[in-house]
Amino acid sequence: MDKKTYIQANKDWLAEKSKEEGVHALAKGVFYKVLSSGDSSGKSPSARSIVTVHYTGQTIDGKQFDSSRGSVPLAIRLSDLIEGWIIALQQMHVGDRWEVYIPAEMGYGKLSQPGIPGGSVLIFDIELLGVA
Repeated sequence: MDKKTYIQANKDWLAEKSKEEGVHALAKGVFYKVLSSGDSSGKSPSARSIVTVHYTGQTIDGKQFDSSRGSVPLAIRLSDLIEGWIIALQQMHVGDRWEVYIPAEMGYGKLSQPGIPGGSVLIFDIELLGVA
């Protein structure tokens, strides 16, 4: 599949996913589905917060490119992550677990990363464990 076809296939996949029941829209074309809810009055991060999360990342063909599960959770300043994570995590509360769908423009754009072709929609299963 050539790059242009691949990018269009990713856009089409996200457009279809966005219409599924239980899928909600966030800013800048980011979508999510709640897998489990934490305490709705619990803490939510700001861009400057240090977040502790468990996550798994995959492309639309189901290929996993990264995961913290089965290992130590990731602890990182939210502002150091891709824009799609920054948008989604600021809406989450500690204990929430969401499947987040990030358009390429809010992920790595046209740049390829290990295991991630340029133009990829990114799918993350993110569980917010803590906010500092």
